[in-house]
Amino acid sequence: MKILGIDFGTKRIGLALSDGLMITAQGQESILSKGLLQDIEAINRMITENGVTEIVVGLPISMNGTHSAKTKETLEFVENLSKAVSIPVKTWDERLTSRQAERVLLEADVSRHKRKQLSDKIAAQLILQSYLDCRKRG
Repeated sequence: MKILGIDFGTKRIGLALSDGLMITAQGQESILSKGLLQDIEAINRMITENGVTEIVVGLPISMNGTHSAKTKETLEFVENLSKAVSIPVKTWDERLTSRQAERVLLEADVSRHKRKQLSDKIAAQLILQSYLDCRKRG
């Protein structure tokens, strides 16, 4: 049993998987978006190959709690994904995860080019780790 964390983006979709005990999140290779159907097929492969039993998608909510155009896009993606998979798909507040991922990469002195490639994976990892930590507490 594993949980898949997703940082949805229109160009890249960041992915992270929990370990079997659902304690830690490990970043996975991001999906370069090729359209909704192909993206969902790639996610379905990830589900099947890794025994995923639940999906958590980061929901971009602004700092004041309002929804933006990006929030709407993400909710549409979640709705389509929910219809295409047979496991629960949940959303999780992702405020500041992209900024946090960028800071981690800057502190590690990763080049600008590499940061672009890695930031979605790290954001997905942070979203999933936050979700896993909350499950442990409550």
